[in-house]
Amino acid sequence: MKTASVILAAGRGSRMKGYNGNKTLLPLLPEKSFYEGHHPILFHILANLPPGIKAVVVNHKKDDVIKATRDLDLTYHEQPELNGTGGALLAALTFLETGDYDRLIVTMGDVPFVKRKTYMELVRCLKDHALIVLGFRPKSRKQYGVIETDGNQVKKITEWKYWKKYPEKRQQELQICNSGVYAAKKEALLRYLPVLASKPHLVEKEVNGRLSSVKEYFITDLIEYMHGDGLSVGYILAEDEEEVMGIDDLAALTRAQEIYESENIL
Repeated sequence: MKTASVILAAGRGSRMKGYNGNKTLLPLLPEKSFYEGHHPILFHILANLPPGIKAVVVNHKKDDVIKATRDLDLTYHEQPELNGTGGALLAALTFLETGDYDRLIVTMGDVPFVKRKTYMELVRCLKDHALIVLGFRPKSRKQYGVIETDGNQVKKITEWKYWKKYPEKRQQELQICNSGVYAAKKEALLRYLPVLASKPHLVEKEVNGRLSSVKEYFITDLIEYMHGDGLSVGYILAEDEEEVMGIDDLAALTRAQEIYESENIL
């Protein structure tokens, strides 16, 4: 089986105060400052992914991302507007339709520590499922989305703003969170991308100082569509919470740099 990978690297990273670049290029080896150094997050993700064709979805500071990775045999797909993780996947539709692969990994551009063996296990488990979610058990569920299951089947991912309204007993049953990393069979994915594209969510967002309704698309919807049609959706667990940590603010960046240094991952 041939494996392809898509890295979602389009976001602005607005919580990274004092930094205006694309956060996938933030260094794991800082030098002049936390924001300047060597070994960008994106490079570490690419090194851990299995062999196979790779695409990067870009928007914010796209030229910087392309310049930094121009020697790595990647294809680039621009997400014209930041309209959700599903919108990012739809932006790479040409790659997904025409690429020579059987299995696809979808990962976030700010999650550097997912191990090669974890990606390989995601792909291996597609033997029994149409789609696999990488879950994890955090010390605190904070505002993470949680995985709702029926036996060994994933029914849906429920975001915090919804599950926080569940009865306390039900909340306590939902201990596995979604990392935002997935693997899918090509044929199943291509079957449901048109469905995803046809069912946007209307989300209230502030645009130029005014609240507006904008269309967004979410990869997690694919899980509900597939499960609803009887396809098998499973999950595996990351080794620990730090394996799937996202670098979304300065505190997370400094912690990632500490992990990288302590493990001497060179």
